[in-house]
Amino acid sequence: MTTTYIQLATRLAAVPRAVIVQPTTLCQPLDCTYCYLPFRRQQHLMTQAVAQAVASTVNGWAVRDPLFEVVWHGGEPLSAGRDHLGKLMAPFAGVKHTLQTNAALLDDAWCEFLLEHDVGVGVSIDGPVDMNSHRVTRAGHPAHRVIMRGIQRLCSHGIPFSAIAVVAEPDPARAFALYDFFADLGCHSLGVNVEEQEGANTAEKTLDSVRAAEFWAALTAAWEANPVIQLREVSRVLDFASAVLGGEPVPGPAAEPWDPLPTIAYDGGVVLLSPELAGFTDDRFGDFTTGNVLHHELDQLLAEATDRTPWLAEFWRGVDTCRATCPAFAFCGGGHPANRYFEHHGRFDGTRTAYCTTAKIALLEGVTRHVRNHRD
Repeated sequence: MTTTYIQLATRLAAVPRAVIVQPTTLCQPLDCTYCYLPFRRQQHLMTQAVAQAVASTVNGWAVRDPLFEVVWHGGEPLSAGRDHLGKLMAPFAGVKHTLQTNAALLDDAWCEFLLEHDVGVGVSIDGPVDMNSHRVTRAGHPAHRVIMRGIQRLCSHGIPFSAIAVVAEPDPARAFALYDFFADLGCHSLGVNVEEQEGANTAEKTLDSVRAAEFWAALTAAWEANPVIQLREVSRVLDFASAVLGGEPVPGPAAEPWDPLPTIAYDGGVVLLSPELAGFTDDRFGDFTTGNVLHHELDQLLAEATDRTPWLAEFWRGVDTCRATCPAFAFCGGGHPANRYFEHHGRFDGTRTAYCTTAKIALLEGVTRHVRNHRD
């Protein structure tokens, strides 16, 4: 066993808790202004051979982990069509299928498909009409109406769903309106992502960290006033604080080994840790893949990840620098590879990013500030 493999054993888990699978690159009919996907206007379909190759490893993992997830994401999964998506799902056994959708293509036939295949659903919508302006159709028209139509289909069929909202400008004055919209929407949980500079979305963000912390504090107050849905970010902070106060192992990205979270691109390429790197290339690191499931088993690729993934060593150096210098490291864990790479001009060993400042550090500060100011 080589030294690099011993180091890997402490940094990447041998088995993930989920895999992300890209059935198609096409995002039809939407073309969101902040989308990071490089081929979102093109229809590259995953073949059944790729799905079969992924399933040959994943099914074994699922035997040992009945909660193992196969997440269909990275493009609009419904753009693949019901027949094709069903054929891609067919080789998998014992897994929990979930998909993330913009909901615009949802109709009764799709709802019947989701029920038949017992697929968990996440919907991407950014809030009420005035907060959803970045989600537009390929013709440039507002997409809120067609997204809401799809959500109404889910509700009429009794299909539970979660929601993910992208916040371009975290404004504390709009936090209550944002939360109230989702509390009334019918979703069981909400994740809030601050817009990121990554992939095809190259616009640099200059967000105010103080204002971002105020936004998270206001959003926490909105949830506390009406806790009818789970708010992912608030739950993460509260779980973290509970573990610290209880002397228990701290959950989250700072814990090692890291979940490798393999993303399987439509062509079988495997990208670890950051789905946002899929489809991009670099002069130093090539296409960021660890290998391809059409040529090697997925478990082999994970076992040999250090030797097969040139950018990992540089990323771990950045994580170690964060560990040594950032007071929020125990919560943040050193950030995501894609944020480092795209914000630090092709380097993985930089430290603080705009994303970790506004979506991790400001989150921690905002939620804890609210708790401190509202203790009985």
